[in-house]
Amino acid sequence: MATKRDYYEVLGVPKNASDDEIKKSYRKLAMKYHPDRNQGDNGKEAEAKFKEAKEAYEMLSEPEKRAAYDQFGHAGVDPNMRGGPGAEGFGGFAEAFGDIFGDIFGGQAAGRAGQRGGRQVYRGSDLSYAMEVTLEEAAKGKDAQIRIPSWDECETCHGSGAKPGTQAKTCATCHGQGVVQMRQGFFSVQQTCPHCRGTGKIIPEPCTTCHGQGKVKKQRTLEVRIPAGIDDGMRIRSAGNGEPGTNGGPPGDLYIEIRLKKHEIFERDGDDLHVVVPISITRAALGGEIDVPTLEGKAAIDIPEGTQAGKQFRLRGKGIKGVRSSYPGDLYCHIAVETPVKLTEHQRRLLKELDDSLRKAGHKHSPAEETWADKLKGFFSA
Repeated sequence: MATKRDYYEVLGVPKNASDDEIKKSYRKLAMKYHPDRNQGDNGKEAEAKFKEAKEAYEMLSEPEKRAAYDQFGHAGVDPNMRGGPGAEGFGGFAEAFGDIFGDIFGGQAAGRAGQRGGRQVYRGSDLSYAMEVTLEEAAKGKDAQIRIPSWDECETCHGSGAKPGTQAKTCATCHGQGVVQMRQGFFSVQQTCPHCRGTGKIIPEPCTTCHGQGKVKKQRTLEVRIPAGIDDGMRIRSAGNGEPGTNGGPPGDLYIEIRLKKHEIFERDGDDLHVVVPISITRAALGGEIDVPTLEGKAAIDIPEGTQAGKQFRLRGKGIKGVRSSYPGDLYCHIAVETPVKLTEHQRRLLKELDDSLRKAGHKHSPAEETWADKLKGFFSA
């Protein structure tokens, strides 16, 4: 009797090969030497190599058998303990290699194809609906009504899809199953019937109202709850309110996409809000208390004497509590010092007197200007 080759040599992998490497190597050999692919003079030789690769894969793909083989060689996996590699013939092929050939033949290994009887059913498509909400509505939440497309049974044909006085006929190709099977050797591949497109029926004279669909598109009103704290770009899923399925399949879902309207005062950044607060030049110089807006009303902040443009004040907890947040965000007030315009002659004289007084004091009252002047001197002298 011929001596058996080393299993690792048969599969062309090293002894430290991973399970994925062993499976990938076997897959190539099985496809190459499968009896259905090798007919004629090379058939017997290919069948022998196929059985050899199959036996090697069965041993090395199971951790216990592989460990015994690594330690004792062929003696550790006596074929008599399992009835020999030829005892199974090809009957155990589908079970042993379904995971390998499943992706090639549509996810169904041999022996499992055709287990789903009857017509093919398909889930309905998902629908998308864009909804605009204001910042206030997003912060507090709201109940809203939207109009979405829906499908109702055709009143003309009562859902049959056939012209009144006629009826649908069973598809002669798939005999009403909605699927047909194609065989190659002992493989069986199931696919949607190309004639009835999975419905199992042929409509010789379609209904002129629904054009053979058995349903017509209409509009319906749906109640939607917008949760407090929702933000721009978030989606709300309404299960089962998408398009209906085919042949009794489940409906799709409706996704409501939130679009936040631009606010006149606030700008949202996550859970935080930002607002630009203009103040007069005299208020910035002298300081004092001012009112700033929040989503809940007015709030007071103290402006220190000598506040510069761009100064930022933070009001904790005056932002928005997000959908997944435990605490509300903050409100950031950005100060914009406003230069007076349309001055009267009297106001001009007063500002001129103030400017002269400030200039006499040097850069005492304008430290930033002094720093800027020093930078310019260094720049032009370089």
